[in-house]
Amino acid sequence: MLEWFVRGLGRRRVTTRYPARPECPPAGFQGRIDVLDAAGASPELERTCPTGAIRVADGMVRLDRGRCILCGACTRTAPDRFAFRSTYETASWLRSALVEGAAGEEEVEPLRRTLADQVRALRRSVHLRHVDAGSDGSEEWEIAALTNPFYDVNRLGLFFTASPRHADVLLVSGGVTHAMRAPLERAWEVMPEPKALVAVGTDACSGGLAADGATLGGVDALLPVDVYVPGSPPSPIAILHGILLAVGALREGAR
Repeated sequence: MLEWFVRGLGRRRVTTRYPARPECPPAGFQGRIDVLDAAGASPELERTCPTGAIRVADGMVRLDRGRCILCGACTRTAPDRFAFRSTYETASWLRSALVEGAAGEEEVEPLRRTLADQVRALRRSVHLRHVDAGSDGSEEWEIAALTNPFYDVNRLGLFFTASPRHADVLLVSGGVTHAMRAPLERAWEVMPEPKALVAVGTDACSGGLAADGATLGGVDALLPVDVYVPGSPPSPIAILHGILLAVGALREGAR
């Protein structure tokens, strides 16, 4: 606390102003991977990705960010085709929008109206319930950071609750293990309407490295996901962006 007191004296307010003001990533931050050149690729390129996020069909590359763990193997093997992009706002309403390309406005608009209705129903405060469905622990550190003095999500009316019966938004991390299937379904079942679900991290979006056998896959294999936040793990700002999308406080891709 003394460190934060000293920083506050020297820099005044150190808490982020996001989303009222943009939060710029530090130099070298690896928020997501973009495809620089999709044409004329060899099928051998698929072997560079340990999670099968890269697919090549008819010479065209498709990158599934919902399966990407940001290991950077593709950027080292084919730097002319793949590159890291320094950005926090990677969350999406639609799973299909995480596959190198954006969803059409006609797909997003019905979801936007639904989420706007949720915001009006939730009024001022939003309560979050986090469930670890089988993560490696990395997403938990980033979610916990949301309550520290820098991110301070309470300033936005976001509060964590220990009971799903009091929650408006369910945050789920990790690919869903067989043991966690019933507890996760039960947590979602007892949440009052209206409610939203955010899949936090690549494992929750698709199952990640353990998608074949060790887990049931991504959360959407069991429950309806409102927002996907890819990354392994996603940063606290990326998670906050996803939460705000889930309650309709932000439009996709905008602050």
